[in-house]
Amino acid sequence: MEEGHSRYATLHEAGPVHRVATPLGGEAYLITRYEEARAALHDQRLSKHPKNAPGFLRDSGLVTEAAGPVGVNMLSSDPPDHTRLRRVVGRAFTPRRVEALRPRIQQITDDLLDALPTGKEVDLIDEFAFRLPITVICEMLGVPVEDRDRFRAWTRAMTLVVSTPEERRRREEGMAALQVYLSGLIERCRAGVDREVPHEDQPDLLSALIVAADERGELGEDELRGTLMLLLIAGHETTVNLIGNGTLALLRNRDQLDALIADPGLLPLAVEELLRHDGPVENATFRFTLEDVEMGGVTIPAGSLVLVSLAGADRDPLRFDRPDELDVARRDNPHLAFGHGLHFCLGAPLARLEGVVAFASLLGRFPGIRLACPVEQLRSRHQSPLVIVRGLEALPVVLER
Repeated sequence: MEEGHSRYATLHEAGPVHRVATPLGGEAYLITRYEEARAALHDQRLSKHPKNAPGFLRDSGLVTEAAGPVGVNMLSSDPPDHTRLRRVVGRAFTPRRVEALRPRIQQITDDLLDALPTGKEVDLIDEFAFRLPITVICEMLGVPVEDRDRFRAWTRAMTLVVSTPEERRRREEGMAALQVYLSGLIERCRAGVDREVPHEDQPDLLSALIVAADERGELGEDELRGTLMLLLIAGHETTVNLIGNGTLALLRNRDQLDALIADPGLLPLAVEELLRHDGPVENATFRFTLEDVEMGGVTIPAGSLVLVSLAGADRDPLRFDRPDELDVARRDNPHLAFGHGLHFCLGAPLARLEGVVAFASLLGRFPGIRLACPVEQLRSRHQSPLVIVRGLEALPVVLER
C-alpha cells in the first residue's frame, strides 16, 4: 500500500487535479491535494445522485439512473432527499448513543481476543478486525450475527472494481443475494414490530427504520432496503480497514508501537493519526459535476466523474508536517478520512470508539505482536483509480505477550 502513497507524492508535485483513465473506459478527475479535496467535498456543484453520472458508469452497471453502488440511500442522494434520509438514521449515531455502546464493544473485543491463540499465526483481518465491527453493527440493526460471514462475502463482491465481465458477474450476484436477504429480513422484522412504541424507543435500528418508513412516511421501500444495505456495509468496512491498516502501520513503525504501549493515553490521538496515515478509504464516493467547475487551476467539464482522494489529501505536505511519518502523538491533524461537508461519515463516532477499544485491548494483551510474513507478501484488496475502500486481503500475525 505504500506504493500508492509514493504515487500520491508524485501527483502532489504535479498539481492538485489530474485527468485519469478508469478501468471502465471513461475518464475521471482525481483530486489529490488537501485544500482542493476539502473544497470539493463541500461543493454543491458536485452531485452524488447517480442520474448525473457519466454514461460509461451506467453502462458498466456500477450505477443506475436511480441507485448508486449500494442502492438508494443518503450516500447517493442530494438535498433535500439526503437531508431527510440522514436525519432518520442520524439519531442512532449521536456521540451520546455511541458512547453508551462502549461496555458492549469492550465485551465483544475481549471475547474475540480470548479466542485467539498465543504464539501461533492468525489472520488478524478475519479473526478480529472483521468480526468486531460486523458483530456491533449486526446487534445495532437487529440482524442475526450468525449471518456475518455471508455479509463478508457479499461485501467483498460488491466492492469489486468492475473491469472484466467476471468481476461484473460477481458484483451483480453479490448485490442480488444481499438484496434478497435484506428483503426477507425486513419482512420478518416488520411482522414483529410493536407500532405502539415510538420510533426513537424501538429495540434496534432496523425496527426504528421500519417505523420511520411505515408509520411516519420518512422512507420509501427502496430507501429502506438501500439504507439497511449501506449501514451493514459501511458500518463494518471502515473499522475493518482501520484496524488492519493501523496494525500494519504500527508494526512497520515499531518505535510508535512502543510509544503507544508505554503510554495508552495516546490512543485517541493515535487512532486519528492511523486514520490519516493509512486510512480505511482510498477515494470518497463518486461525485458528478453539474456544471463546469474550476478547481486547482483545472476546469472540470459538466457531467464529469470526480474522485476525491482522501488518502492522497491526508499525505499532502502543504497541509501536514512530515506527512509520510507516523506520529501517534500528532495533534494538528484535521484529516479527511471520514470525509467533509454534508456527507461526512455518520458512523465516525462509532468507528473511532471501535478503533480505540480494539487497539487498547489488542496491544494491552499482546504487546509482542509481530508480522508472520515479509511485508512484501501482503496484498491490498484492490488497485484501481475507482477504488473506494483501502485495505488488506489478510494480515497474518503472531500474537505474543
